[in-house]
Amino acid sequence: MSALIGRSMAGFAENVPFYQQRLSEVWLGLLNVLSGHGLLLNSEQLADKADVPALMGFIANALNHLVSVFTGTFFILLALVFILAEMSLVQRKISAISAQPDRSLAKLNYFLSTLNQYFAVKTVISIVTGLLVYFGLKLLAIDYPILWALLAFLLNFIPTVGSLVAAIPAILMAVIQYGFGTALWVALLYLLINNIVGGFIEPRVMGQRLGLSVLVVFLSLVVWGWLLGPVGMFLSVPLTITAKIALESNASTAWLGIALGNTSELGEPEAG
Repeated sequence: MSALIGRSMAGFAENVPFYQQRLSEVWLGLLNVLSGHGLLLNSEQLADKADVPALMGFIANALNHLVSVFTGTFFILLALVFILAEMSLVQRKISAISAQPDRSLAKLNYFLSTLNQYFAVKTVISIVTGLLVYFGLKLLAIDYPILWALLAFLLNFIPTVGSLVAAIPAILMAVIQYGFGTALWVALLYLLINNIVGGFIEPRVMGQRLGLSVLVVFLSLVVWGWLLGPVGMFLSVPLTITAKIALESNASTAWLGIALGNTSELGEPEAG
């Protein structure tokens, strides 16, 4: 992934002057259209205020941050090696610490199984989303479709807003290349993919496994994102699942775990 993004960034850097010129032309064209309809009186003054190089610099910085995320993958994998080496001792430690080792191990297995199911299903859904974005943008001849597909794959792990944010760079690229007509088609492509994958397939596959309400998923995104930044957004659902299982394991806090769940855990309402 780092190599693919690196090649895309190299191509993007080479074409920055062309993109700056195209963005200026699109901006001036939009201002002229609005002025022709009497919506803007001084289009030249507004055109002078448009800082196109700053916008292109912002895009380049965003791509650099994306590369830095993949650079940190090495340290994540290194930590994973130590975690896996330690896992062989977990059962013995729980047996030595817990007064009810069988019950504690059953809870741990349930927790690990839930997270495994979440990451497996979410990864498959994200791959499907990335592939659909790639082939759709390739069909529309948008530059760097692999880059936008990888971005869609990654941001799909962020619930609610991730898919919307992933569409912005591709739409902007379509505006720069071809204008607002093609950008509308790109927006419709992302909207169609999000409705099919995110609105139809994912809730039916994921909802049964997570046991979290939609409101709780959104609030967890806000809370963990505020506490941990972008990493918290990626891990908001697993962290909330962890909290839910921990609350349900204690009789005095079980009601909080139920409050975090969805309606499938409540059963049928009583008559009257």
